[in-house]
Amino acid sequence: MADAANSPHLGRQSTLIRRWFTHLGRSLPWRDLSGPGRPWGVMMSEFMLQQTPVDRVLPIWQRWWERWPTPKALAAEPAAAALRAWGRLGYPRRALRLHATAGVLARDYNGQVPNDVQALTALPGVGEYTAGAILAFAFDRPALALDTNVRRVVARHDLGLATQAPSITAAERAHAHTILPRRHGAQWMAAVMELGAVVCTARNPQCAVCPVSASCRWRAAGYPEGSSTRRQPRYEGSDRQARGALLDVLREADGPVTGRRLDLAWPEPQQRARALDGLVADGLIVPIARGRWALPDEHRP
Repeated sequence: MADAANSPHLGRQSTLIRRWFTHLGRSLPWRDLSGPGRPWGVMMSEFMLQQTPVDRVLPIWQRWWERWPTPKALAAEPAAAALRAWGRLGYPRRALRLHATAGVLARDYNGQVPNDVQALTALPGVGEYTAGAILAFAFDRPALALDTNVRRVVARHDLGLATQAPSITAAERAHAHTILPRRHGAQWMAAVMELGAVVCTARNPQCAVCPVSASCRWRAAGYPEGSSTRRQPRYEGSDRQARGALLDVLREADGPVTGRRLDLAWPEPQQRARALDGLVADGLIVPIARGRWALPDEHRP
């Protein structure tokens, strides 16, 4: 077992990690894209993958890609179409933001995804992580994409910690910049993310098949336990479930619906009112005349 004090950081293990990724990384459709459509395909995947596992994203991404292979194609349709096509992927504001981003790309960038961080982070719904992921995975640039999986691998391998901090710290970001390889940085970034997703998982890490287990400080320290992870709020009976039930009614309808239909979808009046207020505030539904409700762009009488 390697001496923990002398274990090289992940950046110095770039060759091992990239070789593992080349042979054992998952084949995902947005990874396999080539040509001018690749940045848009990657951008769509990154919006969908926020807080959502790959297996749920795959069928939705495929349908979007077939229907809207360019930003201009998506921008030409109303926001309601994006919400319907989003289905039950969750966090539907992402659909509105992706639709809004497509509009900006169509209007200001001739339908192309920009390849600089300032332009990317100015787009609706694109933050530091998403911009880095697009630069790395769509443009092969050495950019950081610090998602939960990457942060966990770095925390374990380089720092000997079982879990990462709840949110990114300045020290964590500085360390990540230090270890990011300038050569093959994009492939390294994808490989570390994949390693965290399928090998160095939160609950059942598969250290026996990890390409960098010999230099992992967490393993060398005997797998010390970390702080308990925060539990996800219960979904059943939550306001989030109520929002989803109400939005489903509108997605499955051909147009505006009556308040009575929403009453039937979620009978508890106070929670239904909170859910409706939240949906309206988020721009996901619109109240219209005669007590009816509609998706965005479908509220004309």
